[in-house]
Amino acid sequence: MKYTQLGRTGLKVSRLVLGTMNFGPQTDEADSHAIMDAALDAGINFFDTANVYGWGENKGRTESIIGSWFAKGGERRDKVVLATKVYGNMGADGAAWPNHDKLSAVNIRRAVDASLKRLRTDYIDLYQFHHVDRSTPFEEIWQAIDVLVQQGKILYAGSSNFPGYKIAQANEIAARRGGTIGLVSEQCLYNLAERRAEMEVIPAAQEYGLGVIPWSPLHGGLLGGVIKKEVQGGRRASGRAADTLADPAARAQIQSYEDLLDKHGLEPGEAALAWLLTRPGVTGPIVGPRTAEQLESAIRAVELELGEELLTGLDEIFPGPGPSPEAFAW
Repeated sequence: MKYTQLGRTGLKVSRLVLGTMNFGPQTDEADSHAIMDAALDAGINFFDTANVYGWGENKGRTESIIGSWFAKGGERRDKVVLATKVYGNMGADGAAWPNHDKLSAVNIRRAVDASLKRLRTDYIDLYQFHHVDRSTPFEEIWQAIDVLVQQGKILYAGSSNFPGYKIAQANEIAARRGGTIGLVSEQCLYNLAERRAEMEVIPAAQEYGLGVIPWSPLHGGLLGGVIKKEVQGGRRASGRAADTLADPAARAQIQSYEDLLDKHGLEPGEAALAWLLTRPGVTGPIVGPRTAEQLESAIRAVELELGEELLTGLDEIFPGPGPSPEAFAW
């Protein structure tokens, strides 16, 4: 496994991030534990979750599965850089009681204590804001985070799904307050098929020293060889991938992508991850394996070297938006 610093921090993390969203809803506890053991054995030390994972009446279930794995001992907790998230409504019926969601100081305090209990640990390495809270000023958010840092409950704060201007605003306010390190990472939707983050989000992250953690690196399976799997009688596309393939032009684009990688003798999913690892500012993509085999495939991507000819071909199939403001102005 290869490692890098998380943004401007001294924290060393693996270049693959183990996403745990499937733990509970799609992968049972025993298999989830086996995947985490395999990830640790492979050198992956960066695990990502969120308080809402488990979904519906099972919100918090994923954190509980990770907590029961930590409880097995064997230095599991000490070896893991643990990231979780706060923002979502934790009510099982979808109706939040006032102050039981988003980023008010009272909810941050309540949510971190609940996550710590489920995770069976006394600290969280990276506590991430799952979404922008337009109702809570950053002065209040940073005050709450500073208290948690002083209490030793969290070490760093990060963002997820933030636009570039909110990254700038958050860190400028942190700097004015003094004594607050501010955001150290941004977790955003970023992959070959969805490159809008290159226009504003990633440049802002780089300017302020945030590590970029792409989620959905295969774009809901679209970049994982979905057409090839259909032809071979394997798992058919669903969700976002199926909706995209219903468009003839989009299907032709994905077919061109799979043909290019077949020409180079590469697996589409592994190449899509390897491409992200070549991108400026990227710490590591989040991979969410449902099985041990999927984890093994993701790990192979770390050692994959993509030549200039292939990178040029990928850019031709999936052109990025270009830099800001040139992408939309002269």
